[in-house]
Amino acid sequence: MSNETETKAAAGAVIIPVTLFQQNCMLLWDEATRQAVVIDPGGDVAEILAAIAKADVKVEQIWLTHGHIDHVGGAAELRDALQVPITGPHIADKFLLDLVVESGAKYGMAGVRNFVPDHWLEEGDRVSIGGLDFDILHCPGHSPGSVVYYNKAMKFVHVGDVLFAGSVGRTDFPGCSHEQLIQSITTKLLPLGDDVGFICGHGPGSSIGQERLTNPFLTGAA
Repeated sequence: MSNETETKAAAGAVIIPVTLFQQNCMLLWDEATRQAVVIDPGGDVAEILAAIAKADVKVEQIWLTHGHIDHVGGAAELRDALQVPITGPHIADKFLLDLVVESGAKYGMAGVRNFVPDHWLEEGDRVSIGGLDFDILHCPGHSPGSVVYYNKAMKFVHVGDVLFAGSVGRTDFPGCSHEQLIQSITTKLLPLGDDVGFICGHGPGSSIGQERLTNPFLTGAA
């Protein structure tokens, strides 16, 4: 997906690479209503707000895929600026959200704050923005509380750091498990279908089919 593109006719999206981690913060909206959500505001909140103004949409929610600092560093600040609720991730990542300030200091990120989401997410939950509905899949491994957001109608899923083009999420952080991550991918993501495209937390997006065929961590997976 390019930096400014439509996910499909009914939806618009902008990818805003933020912080030194170049994390893919995503602004996603329903074209019909112009209602929008920001997914994973990792930092650089001024840039996110500028992108919202340029898109001329009304952000009504913030969604988080998991609790790592590069995905949540700007969440509290953005919530205050927009006066909107934060949804996600799964409560298993609470320990990470309790350590945002500590993690920010480790990576030189000033102004970050610990916070509690307004809503935690569970497997089988559904979230919506305008007329766009997303099913929640709990996909632990990269972090215990990682979730992905799947829109069946658009054949699109936001996978956070669970899966990448040609790779998978790191599992050398506290609470990670490579075995659990691969299980999440093979039992939750691959069954979505080869024609499902995805945006991930860093780098270019891909499709489930492309990764099934070429991803060295998944070749031979069902």
